Amino acid sequence: MKYKAVIFDMDGTIINSESLWSEAFKAMLQKKNISDDETNQLLPQLKGSSLYTSCAIVKMNYKLEESIQELIKQQENFVFKNFAKLVTFIDGFQKFHEKVVRCNMASAIATNANSSSLHQIKSHIPLTSYFQEHIYCIDDVGKKPKPEPDVFLHAANKINVAPTSCIAIEDSSHGIAAAKAAGMFCIGINTGNDKHALVKADMIVDHYDEINLEKFA
Repeated sequence: MKYKAVIFDMDGTIINSESLWSEAFKAMLQKKNISDDETNQLLPQLKGSSLYTSCAIVKMNYKLEESIQELIKQQENFVFKNFAKLVTFIDGFQKFHEKVVRCNMASAIATNANSSSLHQIKSHIPLTSYFQEHIYCIDDVGKKPKPEPDVFLHAANKINVAPTSCIAIEDSSHGIAAAKAAGMFCIGINTGNDKHALVKADMIVDHYDEINLEKFA
């Protein structure tokens, strides 16, 4: 089948921000005197979840006094204090996106980030240089996070390409589930060094260089 578009996840797929969000949660849990063992068990469950969902899980599991919104703000403050000096594009993304353009394929971002986080990320990372206005988050779809397919379907609709004609690139099990539910061909990119989390993808790669885009276009 020939595909007409590539829709990217963002954290862990375009930018190497996943570890920074994990550090933010570690710092928060340490302040709550939650053990390292418990923290290390919890973090893989949060990977690929929306910030709201992650904070809701932490609040429920540990009966924290703060509201979910207060926890979200704490996480954002930690991340964006360190963002500019620690976060860059995933190795190979920029070169790969050039191939997308050469193959005359459309592209978009479909992320579990909220609009507040996305606004700050765009101020540090030139995402609009690659995607123009086609950067979509869960606030565009009534805050329905992956693994629901809504943000992928919304992105496909905005670029006027049928979901079944789209390739999705993801780095988490939640994202892969969302892409498959949307009817897209999904490539799992192993930036988190956890291929087990990617097993439901149609194809798994360790690096963008492994994707022969010409055979899909």
